[in-house]
Formats: sequence, C-alpha cells, structure tokens
Amino acid sequence: MYKYFPHTNEDLQAMLAKAGVKSLDELYAQIPASIRFKGDYELPLGASELEVRQVFEKLGSEIKQLTCFAGLGVYDHYTPSVIPSLLQRSEFLTSYTPYQAEISQGTLHYIFEYQSMMAELTGMDISNASMYDGTTACAEAMMMAVAAGKKVNKVLVSGCLNPKTFEVLKTYALHQNIELEVLPIRDGTTSLEDVKAKLAEGGCAGVIVQQPNLYGIVEDFTGFAEACHEQKALFVIDSVAADLAVLKTPGEWGADIATGDGQSLGIPMQFGGPYVGYMCCTEKLIRKMPGRIVGMTKDNRDQRAFVLTLQAREQHIRRQKATSNICSNQSLMALFVTIYMSLMGKHGLKEAAQLSYAGAHYLCDELLKTGRFKLGYDKPFFNEFYVLYDGDAQTLYQRFIEAGFLGGVQVDEGFLFAVTEKRTKEEIDNFVKIAAL
Repeated sequence: MYKYFPHTNEDLQAMLAKAGVKSLDELYAQIPASIRFKGDYELPLGASELEVRQVFEKLGSEIKQLTCFAGLGVYDHYTPSVIPSLLQRSEFLTSYTPYQAEISQGTLHYIFEYQSMMAELTGMDISNASMYDGTTACAEAMMMAVAAGKKVNKVLVSGCLNPKTFEVLKTYALHQNIELEVLPIRDGTTSLEDVKAKLAEGGCAGVIVQQPNLYGIVEDFTGFAEACHEQKALFVIDSVAADLAVLKTPGEWGADIATGDGQSLGIPMQFGGPYVGYMCCTEKLIRKMPGRIVGMTKDNRDQRAFVLTLQAREQHIRRQKATSNICSNQSLMALFVTIYMSLMGKHGLKEAAQLSYAGAHYLCDELLKTGRFKLGYDKPFFNEFYVLYDGDAQTLYQRFIEAGFLGGVQVDEGFLFAVTEKRTKEEIDNFVKIAAL
C-alpha cells in the first residue's frame, strides 16, 4: 500500500547497536551544542488527504502562471496526458539502467526502443541509453573526441553554442587536460574558413557546433565534416531533439557524434529538470561511448528478448581508465520521451515542429511591423529568433511579466523569443500588443 515505511523504534535501536552507540544523542555527541537546533519543528498536525490537497491547491493558486515565449534550450511543448500513466507501469518504472539486467525485460525493452528512435531521429548509427541532460552529453562528446584522437587535447567550440553548455564544457575540461578554443561568431554563425584555419594549426581532437545555434539560426554545415576528417578530428553537432523531425540530421551533415537535450520531446519545463541528454554516434566510436547499449535477441524458447549488449567500463575497471563518469542515467526520462515519440509518431513530430516554426515566423513578422524591433541577424531560423529592441529591455521584460507572459530571454543586447505548438494566434497577438507599447 505504501512505497516507503518510516523506521520503527526497533529499527532505530538495531541501527544504533550496529553503530556501537546507545542513543541518538550519543550518535551526534561530536556535533557542538552551539550549532544544534533546539526548538520544535513547525510541522502541522496530521491531516486527511482532502485537507492536504486543499492546502496545496491554495498554494498553487498563488503562483502566477505565465504564457511562455522563452527558450534557450528549454521549451514549452505539449505533453500528452497518457504519458504519466504509462510511465508508472511496474514493468517500466525505474530511474536507472538495470543492475540485474536480463530479468529487467521491461526496462531493457523501452531502452532498446529509445535507442532505435533516437538513432533514427538523428540519422546516426548508434544511440546509448541516455545521459543526464544535454549539457553533460555535449561534455561527454568532448571527452570522447579527445579519447579517440590520441595525443591531441584541443577542442574547437563554436561561439554560437549555448552559454550554459559551454560552462559545463569548461568544468569537464578543467581537470581532463583538455584545451577549449572558441571559434568567433561571424554574422550570427560559425565560419567554415575559421574552422579550417584552426584545424590546420594541428593538435585538434574535435569541433563542436550547435543546430539551431544560440541565436536560433539554422546553420549550413556543408564542408564541416570533411574539414574535420581531413585533420583526423571528430565533428560534433549539438541539437534540440524535436527540431530534428524536420531539419537536416547530424548524420546527414556527416557528424561523428550527435548530442543534445530531449526535453523538447514532451518533457515539461518543471523548473529546470530533470531532463534527458541524448548521445548518438557512428558505429566505429561505439566503444568510446559512455553509458549502456541494449540489443535484441531470442531466448531458448525462440521468443524475443533484450540484453545488455555493451556496458560502459566505468563500473567495472579502474576509474582512471574509464571512458566517463556516467555510471547510471535518467532512465525514467528516457522512458518519458520514448512514450512521447511512440504516441506522436513521425507525422506528429513533424506537425508539432512545423507549427512551432510557423508560430515563430508569424511572431517575428508581427514584432518587426511594430517598428520597435529588428532582426539581430538576417538568417534563417526555426522556432526561435533573436531581435534587437529600441527601448529599455528590462522595462519591456517586466511589462511582459505583468501582462502574464514569460517574455523571452535577454541575450547580448537583444531578446531571444521562442514559440512552440502550444502558442495560439490569440496569445501571439496579445504578446505583440504588449511589445508595441
């Protein structure tokens, strides 16, 4: 009936005896009295389920719900209501990859389906069984590039990469003897000539770019993979997962590794997480990839079964020889996006992406008509775009909030606005009216 039980007095005495003490006071005796809390906890008396629900409903009603036009890596997409119900089925529900693998057929099954769908979505050969989030997935790709490069430790990073991702790259690189070099921004994009010039200097293990980039621009990566491979460097593309339903895939661009966040595949924004990072690669890099890979086979009764085909080395060998520090993952969130993609199907994913694209371009056109905004870069964009405002940005941002809108993200000197399939024409028109004041 209950998922968790409190400790009984007998439980507490057994644990204290095991610790070699007689009481909780003795257990905490080394903690100075001056820093111990001596008051009573302000906990309410026991209440019925109905009363508890009423308390939280009252608290929830005090939170101002804002209509979201913000993005920068986190997007307000629709979540089909059936997902939470399927998510809690007993054969699936777990936060981790399986430790007793072959008896966890439900978990192995959905991980296999997740891998299959992500490999198809990215156009890559192989997908692992998910990462913590998009930023750490990109950082792991950086480390893969260095591990595959041998005796080279420089990684080139596009200046158009999400700043949050770049901060995580710097954290990972700090104690891994990895040198990061930022490629300059040329009219809102990454220059192939800059990439070639830096690669020609030698010592480069990989190049990391983003699609769409920081400014929402859909970049043309023609020639990037060839330039990297000529210098024996890996080409890494970091993308918003949902956008790949209509954009040219990393596989089509010739990428060696594809990473990004799967939050756009129906996961609610939920105050920043938990989300799920994806990582896909070419077959030749499979043994450099962190995480686990599930395969399909048949059992001794000739029935379909699932097995752990490859496991990352970090749990089984010395840490200094590990490929990664990922020893588990957010498997629950991998299940979430697997159910989402199954429900939406190819046509549903494309339709949601096309609606997002159409809404963003309509909003952009209407903002430009006000005469208060201009495009930061006149480049093709998808569902997010960067504009400059001729007034006080902070005042406008506050005006949006007072009107019930989360009014984009302030980047550099302008605003980054995003639109998803959830935004209606009425919402967009009202947003424009506030922006035009």
